[in-house]
Amino acid sequence: MLCKAPNLRTAVLGCRIQPTILTPCAYHTTAPSSFRPTPDPSRTITRRRVPLPKHNVVFPATSSSIRCASSVSSAQGSSPSSAQSTSSNKKPTEILDWNTFFRLRRRRRFYQLGSSITTSAMGFVSGAALVSSANMDALVSQLPLDPFISLGLVTFTCAGAGWLVGPILGTGVFNLQNRRFRTQMDEKEKEFYRRVKKFRVDPSASSMANPVPDYYGEKIASVAGYRQWLKDQRAFNKKRQTYL
Repeated sequence: MLCKAPNLRTAVLGCRIQPTILTPCAYHTTAPSSFRPTPDPSRTITRRRVPLPKHNVVFPATSSSIRCASSVSSAQGSSPSSAQSTSSNKKPTEILDWNTFFRLRRRRRFYQLGSSITTSAMGFVSGAALVSSANMDALVSQLPLDPFISLGLVTFTCAGAGWLVGPILGTGVFNLQNRRFRTQMDEKEKEFYRRVKKFRVDPSASSMANPVPDYYGEKIASVAGYRQWLKDQRAFNKKRQTYL
């Protein structure tokens, strides 16, 4: 063999000859300087674009975006308001049902009654003032009654004239307050009286035991009242046939 394996003596001599074994180890704590290789201009770097999945990313709103959004919302909000203002100018007509018609009809009767009481009192006061202040000898001398009775009749005549004028004023006030229903009320009034005239009984067949039930339909105040009025008319006819 060309080379022989070293024995123990040769290994010991080799250890004595190497000076690095006996020198202490020194540790360097300083960080190595950063080293960046200089780019090679002749080498072209190609980059691959990797498609990333899309996510709903919400960015914080800046002042400019807030101003733009506010201007857009104000522009959008102005159009409904303008449309609402135009629609408010053209209000749809309210439909008058029968229950509302009967309720308004009853209210009109209260207006007429209240106005009649007021105008009657005013006529009585005016007649009394006229009799007490004016010279009524020419008028009293033409009546073959006591002068006090004649003056009383003149006073009550003024009160009666006020009572007759009252329903006209009450109806005018009612029509002024409910002018949106005036046309519909006139139509339903005609329809109502047409039905009353058609279904009411013949008053010539009435008697003490079988009186006419509300011939003009003045007590009807609702649809249920109208149905009850029809039942009363049928009951009247049934009683008349029974008695005959």
